[in-house]
Amino acid sequence: QVQLVESGGGLVQAGNSLRLSCAASGRTVSRYSMGWFRQAPGKEREFVAAISWIGGTVYYADSVKGRFTISRDNAKNTVYMQMNSLKPEDTAIYYCAADRRVGPLSGTDYDYWGQGTQVTVSS
Repeated sequence: QVQLVESGGGLVQAGNSLRLSCAASGRTVSRYSMGWFRQAPGKEREFVAAISWIGGTVYYADSVKGRFTISRDNAKNTVYMQMNSLKPEDTAIYYCAADRRVGPLSGTDYDYWGQGTQVTVSS
């Protein structure tokens, strides 16, 4: 079993930045692909970014390309997402997920999920 705990969410003004963290426990996630998803009120959960455990290949949704950066620190069993130039439409609950798959990584059928952290961007 893998337990995931997200942190780093909060309320920020548009144009500002946040860094989300996802701390894993239970197992080392060095051989897990890790993803970030988000869900806004009344909307379905959507893919944001992912990083493969083979080669560290990264993937981004078009809506966040150039603004968000996903990274991982296997020594700390933690995945991060740096979010810059935040927009009000980025407001959502952000979830971390882990799976042994190599790809594709944009689907929501990951094995393990965190409880989420709220990100609110004011205009």
